[in-house]
Amino acid sequence: MTHGNHDVLIIGGGVAGLVLALELADQRRVTLLRPASDDLGASRWAQGGIAAVLSPGDDFDAHVADTLVAGDGLCEETAVRFTVEHGPSAIEWLLSLGVPFTPDPNPDAGYPYHLTREGGHGARRIIHAADATGLAVMETLQAHVAAHPAIQVLDDLTAIGLIGDTTGHCRGARCLDSRAQLHELLASDTALATGGASGLYRHTTSPHPASGEGMLMGAELGAELKNLEFQQFHPTCLYDPQGSPFLISEAVRGEGGRLLNVLGERFMPALDPRAELAPRDIVARAIDAEMQRTGSDHVLLDIRHLGEAAIHHHFPTIQAHCAGRGLNITREPIPVVPAAHYSCGGLTTDLAGATTVPHLYAIGEVACTGLHGANRMASNSLLECLVFARSCAATLIRQVDPDDATAPAPLMPPPGAGSRSADPQVLADIRERMRRVMSARVAIVRRDGGLAEAAEELSKLQRELAPLVATCAPTVALAGLWQALRLARLTVASARARRESRGLHYNPECPGHAQGTARPSRIHLADLD
Repeated sequence: MTHGNHDVLIIGGGVAGLVLALELADQRRVTLLRPASDDLGASRWAQGGIAAVLSPGDDFDAHVADTLVAGDGLCEETAVRFTVEHGPSAIEWLLSLGVPFTPDPNPDAGYPYHLTREGGHGARRIIHAADATGLAVMETLQAHVAAHPAIQVLDDLTAIGLIGDTTGHCRGARCLDSRAQLHELLASDTALATGGASGLYRHTTSPHPASGEGMLMGAELGAELKNLEFQQFHPTCLYDPQGSPFLISEAVRGEGGRLLNVLGERFMPALDPRAELAPRDIVARAIDAEMQRTGSDHVLLDIRHLGEAAIHHHFPTIQAHCAGRGLNITREPIPVVPAAHYSCGGLTTDLAGATTVPHLYAIGEVACTGLHGANRMASNSLLECLVFARSCAATLIRQVDPDDATAPAPLMPPPGAGSRSADPQVLADIRERMRRVMSARVAIVRRDGGLAEAAEELSKLQRELAPLVATCAPTVALAGLWQALRLARLTVASARARRESRGLHYNPECPGHAQGTARPSRIHLADLD
């Protein structure tokens, strides 16, 4: 079934998608594809806050410098400065919408809202809503979207691919409804806000992580992908093998939390002068090494010395969640383990979110803007969502009305598929095997032999899945797995091609930086064949 006459189609309803919808809706008609699963995505679970230069004692150059250091030589300084300089206005916009950021009770504070500090930042510049910033921002944005008459929210469709025409332009998306019926949504402009690729790994910080589906949708139309090898592992996810993932915010260390091994020994000060406030790649590798050295499956994050009142004031959500799992964090340290958290790579975009495919945009974690380089600094992610969604909206508003343009080229036909159904258990088994391979061979530490094994094993899994894609009716599970598996292969190819250790990509067999200027890794889907 074809549904035409869509102006701007936004796929994904996290912070990036919601901001883009709100900023566009006064000027252009918006269709927002927002499945119910988006409520469990990464935006909602962002605890720490949003980094921005807000304090009189802070400045743009300092935030830029900190970001460049964290990105380990691979950030694009133009993108970093663009993001940082647009940060304060983005925060003012959120405040105008009513986001309930935590006020600073100190009458002598230079800024009315409390600012915390996180790893890699040289100053307190993280504005937050207690320890549930993502939730507070999401709820505020959702309320405004629901009230806007020019935003049509579709929660009964899930995109499984993009529609291209014979000139290589994006023309919308193919979707499935809850009965697996196919719908084609034609649109003048399409924006992907589908999240990252942490779901390629077994252990993540989100209960419903994306697995790079949006990245691969863009790549299927020919869009360029960049820096896929830089997958960030958050150093501190609650270690609870029987429970669902739960992130322990970077702000816990920002307020003085100390990392201990299972013997009760603090280990970060001996490894880095910034100790627990070193960038995430350094802390995650240190934890991984300490776990191997002590033969343990976790380390400990201790905040008991902060006192019960301070813990309850700064981290009420974390305290309540841990209490629900039988852990009193005012009296015992928190068991933590690194987990896949954020994809620094994605679809290559410019400062307006435009990909290399005309009429296709990407914002948020699905995009690679140049901000993060080889390692994202804490709380720059929500900042990126805000700044680039607003920039993308400004560009789309300035465009000439597509209805005044010449008739578009014919659409490319959809891929063929049969009528039988794929066995859900078979799909679940292939996905779990993919995640095991990625977690064992393409995680915090990579080696040449392991990457070669991963390439071969993932290729075998793709050959195993290919007949089902060709002969079975499309489903969300089948399409998503097909996309995730090919993105995993592209990630391995990017990791094998980088003959150095930089940021989140650490290979002991080539431990130093390569000589010359650091270069991003660029790859296309066609490079697999």
